[in-house]
Amino acid sequence: MVTIADVAGCARVSSSTASHELDGKRTISEETRRGVHRSAAAPGHHPGAGARTPAGRRSDLELDDQRIPALRAEGTQAMRVGLPDDPSGLSCVDHDFAAARALCVDHLADLGHRDVAFVGYGPGVPERLAGRTEGTPAGFGERSGQRGTSFLQRACDGTYDGTAGTPARVLADRPETTGFVVQNEEVIGPLLNRLGADGGSAPEGASVVGLCPEQPAGQHALALTAVRGPAQELGRVAVEQSMSRLGAVMRGGAAGGRTSPSPAALTVRRSRRPAVAESLLSKDQS
Repeated sequence: MVTIADVAGCARVSSSTASHELDGKRTISEETRRGVHRSAAAPGHHPGAGARTPAGRRSDLELDDQRIPALRAEGTQAMRVGLPDDPSGLSCVDHDFAAARALCVDHLADLGHRDVAFVGYGPGVPERLAGRTEGTPAGFGERSGQRGTSFLQRACDGTYDGTAGTPARVLADRPETTGFVVQNEEVIGPLLNRLGADGGSAPEGASVVGLCPEQPAGQHALALTAVRGPAQELGRVAVEQSMSRLGAVMRGGAAGGRTSPSPAALTVRRSRRPAVAESLLSKDQS
């Protein structure tokens, strides 16, 4: 299957530029835009969910959803995908982010990595991502402490300079770092490139785990090990809970509120290896 990395290579742009053009998130020059779309039209390329959504439309999660008071007042049997700030009286389903964080740390610790870096979003994180990022660094730090690994957090603002420079800054601050957990999808490509992932295996001793959906994890030449609950599972749980609420009401009972976490899953691909003692930075400088 043709990946976004192949599309970007043919168009001579980065994977993130190609991805953002296809899903309408960024404005680029007309010449570059035409090149991306010519490459994307090649047989075998299957756009992800974001690219299949018409540009300008959004699939967002709002923590302070203004529709919630109306749902409570009307007693509507609704199932919300994503946890708001106040889920009381509502039925909600969301990914189990606490379990996902634990899976990332446990996977790297089991491979022998003792110095782990978490690369998240910068302070200007979009509101639609707030539910994913809230509490994430603290959760990683807590799990790292339980597993005896050192934990370094770095934010990336999503700009070109910030994205390209983040991996180098991590290794400069802590040369012993061999394990990386990446939540900011913009950083995945530059990080894999920085670590020498040129289409082959990850460099000896380095592992990268993405806390991200399947589509960005699989779009790189080096397929990314990733943790996230499948979207299909999220939908299945939402439908089951909706039917349960309707059934309770039809039997004359009260539906009540319920929060249902969708299980997290680890998909192992080629971006992980057992750790070695020698630091990545010292190998890079030799």
